[in-house]
Amino acid sequence: MKENIHSLTTEQQNPRTRQLDQRSALDIVTLINQEDLTVAETVRQVLPAVAEAVDWITQRLSAGGRLFYFGAGTSGRLGILDASECPPTYGTDPKLIQGIIAGGPDAILKAVEGAEDSEQLGRDDADACGVSSKDVVVGIAASGRTPYVIGAMKRAREQGAKVIALCNNHGTPMAAIADLAIEPVVGPEVVLGSTRMKAGTAQKMVLNMLTTASMVRLGKVYDNLMVDVQPSNYKLVERAKRLIAMATGSDSEEISRAYAESQGHVKTAIVMILAKMSYEEASRRLQETGGKVRMAVESSESAS
Repeated sequence: MKENIHSLTTEQQNPRTRQLDQRSALDIVTLINQEDLTVAETVRQVLPAVAEAVDWITQRLSAGGRLFYFGAGTSGRLGILDASECPPTYGTDPKLIQGIIAGGPDAILKAVEGAEDSEQLGRDDADACGVSSKDVVVGIAASGRTPYVIGAMKRAREQGAKVIALCNNHGTPMAAIADLAIEPVVGPEVVLGSTRMKAGTAQKMVLNMLTTASMVRLGKVYDNLMVDVQPSNYKLVERAKRLIAMATGSDSEEISRAYAESQGHVKTAIVMILAKMSYEEASRRLQETGGKVRMAVESSESAS
């Protein structure tokens, strides 16, 4: 899979950053910034594919499935980062969205020799995670040809999972395996082959969209407020009460009462206040609407 690596867009020399070693510090960072400015536009061009992936993820998570990211090196670390932010941000079970990196946890800090070159290791890790037909698997690799990621994607396909490729080249082996390919082709890097830069930035932007949009669609957000936050420390308790205030416009006394009665459950407290109902009734409405605050409030209004 490496015989044509020099034909990859990500492996080309960038003509705009030649003689980089002769530049001043300000010139270097200016060039980096100029290249970074192109990334968002490149990602914009693949938004229809990202939106389709969000629909798949939302459907599978709603039906009891999970989302897995498989990657190596920078791509693997970015998947782990995105997955690890979901439990504190949206109150999800840590098993719901998982990032898997070639070489295991040790590879987060230090490269594990040869791990990304093993297709079998990718297959084994997919099996170890119990990937099934309920799940969505996103393979992440700038090149689009990393054997470890391809192995995980192939095994996921065999198990009936929805498989998505996120890479930074067109027409790659990963895209050929996937049900859907997301290909933000950002072009040559400032430093040849340093795909932790523009390619990594594009991947991070797409991963942010996949989980954020999916969480919004799943009812983890009301208006643009992060209402499934888990208030596990003083800072988060204060944030939770502020979210209730912003969502309802109520005074501090009513907010404190609803927060206490809901046992710190922000969504329940919001429904209690907006729909003027008891904790028990608000909990029931949220359960009936799949945890969606707006639907719970509107169903109360239509019933009255």
